[in-house]
Amino acid sequence: MGQPRIAAKEPTVMSLEPGTYYWCTCGRSRDQPFCDGSHEGTGFEPVEFTMDVKKDVALCQCKHTKTPPFCDGTHQTL
Repeated sequence: MGQPRIAAKEPTVMSLEPGTYYWCTCGRSRDQPFCDGSHEGTGFEPVEFTMDVKKDVALCQCKHTKTPPFCDGTHQTL
């Protein structure tokens, strides 16, 4: 499977409405930080997560977070 591509060394900060989302784990998606299917054949799979209420979040783009899909600051050490 290898290492994911680093899409950016900073999180995407956004307000998400209630619903189900798919966070890109491979770093290849053109719809960062969300999955667009570019992982096909890489061994990576998106992380499904659900928001129950509207909330501001920081979604990881370096793909090395220990708390997927949320940023934990790991990008600062890459």
